[in-house]
Amino acid sequence: MSRRSEFRHLDRQRVRWVEVDMQQIVFNGHYLTYFDNAVAGYWRAMALPYTQTMACLDGDLFVRKATLEYHGSARYDDVLEIGMRCARIGNSSMLFEGGVFRAEELLVGGELVYVFADPKTQTSRAVPQELRDALQAFEAGKQMVEVRVGDWATLGRDAQAIRNAVFIEEQKIPAELEFDAADTACTHAVAYNRFGMPLATGRLLEHVPGVAKIGRMAVSRTMRGSRIGREVLDALMEAARAQGFREAVLHAQVSAVPFYARAGFVERGPAFEEAGVGHQEMARWLTPA
Repeated sequence: MSRRSEFRHLDRQRVRWVEVDMQQIVFNGHYLTYFDNAVAGYWRAMALPYTQTMACLDGDLFVRKATLEYHGSARYDDVLEIGMRCARIGNSSMLFEGGVFRAEELLVGGELVYVFADPKTQTSRAVPQELRDALQAFEAGKQMVEVRVGDWATLGRDAQAIRNAVFIEEQKIPAELEFDAADTACTHAVAYNRFGMPLATGRLLEHVPGVAKIGRMAVSRTMRGSRIGREVLDALMEAARAQGFREAVLHAQVSAVPFYARAGFVERGPAFEEAGVGHQEMARWLTPA
């Protein structure tokens, strides 16, 4: 039987009322949905947006076999952690092992066999070496994201693509408000995964002497909830320290206030509206580099 500590990736889920049957326990078939959600989280933890990654590889993954073994029962409102790991990679297939845990108790174990195949004909293909390397690196505990810090000339194209998708397309902020002359003078950070895909960005500029302003923080939609945004924020704060700033301020969208609070930023003053979106000024003292 698997133990919780054997899984690098754990996906937290809560049992919903609709998932409980007349025996007052989770209906057996719902555990496959729990595992499927955990697999999606596994890809996010690897910093690999699934759809874009499969398109890049010109293939897709199809379930060949799913096996569940029941040891106990989850009940309504239980907080569960679904462990997921890639246990073996063959020529064209890969075996994922899963475990549904309530605290340290294993309730359900499972195995999912996926086959990498042509998305149109569904005929199997060899697992691409770059995908094999990424899976093995993740399971070995290696870093999956590289944050590059530089100027607009170096990082601007990728930063602009992310900001366009997040702020202009999703949030409907006018382009003339999103991109400004300050971009060419700012320090920028862009996070890349192992496939070289840009996933998150932010920028840093002088607010007043001694105080840096962090802004234009954006994370690709499918990567939200991972640590990529935090890694960009940490890289910008490190750059601010290196440039001699003693404090960092930012204008957080109200929905993102908890994210920045977890990074040590505190609210300053009342909330306000900027570009039609509610914001809150937040600040944090920076320790010397």
